[in-house]
Amino acid sequence: MPLFSSRFYPAVLLCAVASSLFASAPQTPIQITADLTEGARHLYHAEIDFPVKPGPATFITPQWIPGTHAPGGPLADITGVVFTANGQVIPWRRDDVALAEFHVTVPAGVTTLHVHLDSIHSHRVTTNMSVLEWESLMMYPAHVPVANIAIQPSVTVPAGWGTGTALKPVGTVPTPRGMGVDQESHQPPADAVTTKYAVTTVEQLEDSPVLTGKYFHEFPLAPDVKPAHYLDVAADDAEDAQLRPAVLAEIANLVREADKNYASHHYYDYHFLLTLSDVAGGEGLEHGQSSDNGVGEKAFSDDDHQLGDADLLAHEFTHSWNGKYRRPARLAQSDFATPQQGDLMWVYEGMTQYWGNVLAARSGLKSQAQYRDLLALSAAQLDAKSGREWRPTEDTAVAGSLIRGGNQDWVNWRRGQDYYQEGELVWLDADTTIRKLTNNQKSLDDFVAIFLGKGGNTGPLIVGYEFPELVADLNQVVKYDWATFLHDRISKVNARADLGGITQGGYQLVYTDKPNASEKQLNAAESRRGSGRLNTWYSLGVRIGADGTISDVRYGGPADKAKLAPAEKILAVNGTAFSPDAVRSAIKNAKGTTEPMQFLIQQQDNVIAVSLNYHDGERYPALQRVDGTTDYLDDITKPRASITPAAVTAATN
Repeated sequence: MPLFSSRFYPAVLLCAVASSLFASAPQTPIQITADLTEGARHLYHAEIDFPVKPGPATFITPQWIPGTHAPGGPLADITGVVFTANGQVIPWRRDDVALAEFHVTVPAGVTTLHVHLDSIHSHRVTTNMSVLEWESLMMYPAHVPVANIAIQPSVTVPAGWGTGTALKPVGTVPTPRGMGVDQESHQPPADAVTTKYAVTTVEQLEDSPVLTGKYFHEFPLAPDVKPAHYLDVAADDAEDAQLRPAVLAEIANLVREADKNYASHHYYDYHFLLTLSDVAGGEGLEHGQSSDNGVGEKAFSDDDHQLGDADLLAHEFTHSWNGKYRRPARLAQSDFATPQQGDLMWVYEGMTQYWGNVLAARSGLKSQAQYRDLLALSAAQLDAKSGREWRPTEDTAVAGSLIRGGNQDWVNWRRGQDYYQEGELVWLDADTTIRKLTNNQKSLDDFVAIFLGKGGNTGPLIVGYEFPELVADLNQVVKYDWATFLHDRISKVNARADLGGITQGGYQLVYTDKPNASEKQLNAAESRRGSGRLNTWYSLGVRIGADGTISDVRYGGPADKAKLAPAEKILAVNGTAFSPDAVRSAIKNAKGTTEPMQFLIQQQDNVIAVSLNYHDGERYPALQRVDGTTDYLDDITKPRASITPAAVTAATN
């Protein structure tokens, strides 16, 4: 369906509060026990008991996982599948077309069917921690809405490990033994600990990850805000799990800023799950009542390390409202098998990208100056993306499952998941437009209080929306032709990025001969991790790794015209062996001259000489204040609810 349709989809309730769902779910819930004790061996195990009736039955594993925006289910990593009933193995057959479906015939007299399965799990595990996203172990009846399937989970972890999750524990139970398919099967250690959690639904269980670790700490956050919020931390080192007081204060202020901004909650309490590990990092996945966040071991050890991940918690927290509670109606499906339609991802992810960065600045996770610096980097990257000459932003959302990950050669020409940053610029433009139209009396804060706050405080829900509702809610804030405003920026091919929010915000995007302060800070952090790179994207039009390997070439830029290509390696420049300093020196020396730079390039099977014509010097993006204009960017990032530790004490007494 096209983005702009005359059909109006009301805010359809797609999922009800969990407790009301149980009334329509089977009286006997599925029982699932996840065994995480072999995470260090990259193996998880599950024992599942289904209430059944005799006859044919079909069970399925998830395929379209909410938040991943692609059919990236766990099927390829599920192994060791064995069905049993009354101690006897029951044969199964995979469906020839729907490969995630397993067909069995339940014998007469059987009321409980057991399945054992294993999951090869190399992501988010170390010897000291494990993260469980439940879809990696989940199997349930096929062709039934997942919100209508009752399930009761249990989790087995090594003795002495702490556990964080939004699931509600109902007690510690004996660690299951003898549940394997034979005597050679894995059995949890005798001293492992198994915790049983309250009955929920398959939909909500998939939305409730579990973090467990040897070095674990749970920090209550912002006790003056209700419901309760927690930061659950697991690290590979005991010292790293004890976060700095300044970071905890900033995350507590994030809770306050979101509470102020979104004017509602759609969870019973909220858990930020955070891993600090150079092995199990690199994650940001939203859930309704929690979020799964993975960063480097030292990511929050000081301000310099923190900047690169400063918006992560704010982004995933915002998703509790935008993406989990309010969700594009055709992105929300009644099961995990039906393909999701992502044309409104510029709202789901793009508006979340906007608010994640704004709330990070309001709460102090980064400064207002850092917000502007990073906005410059993002805007410049989009403005120089050659693929925007043929592909509209909407298509990066519609085809998101095709471009999420995959081959990164010539990604600037293909375009990637641009609906994140493109959406951020569009919503910044909308925010500054509202401020301009209302003499700064109203803003996008007023819009999200309407759009994300509908229904007041609830438990976890999904309330679908379509484009006309966005327009109607924006018009509640201030009358304007919002349909055309959004259509022109999202659905049309635009050769240049939407810089309207920056210019209306009192700044202009410029290029200088030195990186801005935040880019220097990020570069220093990358160098410490041994992953530094050379930024010549806005000069030579090429991304270069620390070893000289080219990761991407800007289509139409100087390096493209010189016929350089991704995966090639720079061996020398102007007769000097490659180093970042040698390339920077060559760029500086070529400024204002007519002589091309000379590169020695290693291709797959030979070495060639390349002449590259570029004479405008180094270029790095920055935002420059425009005199005589209103500084809306600083207005946008000013704290609205953050308070000092002394005020916290006063508020709770």
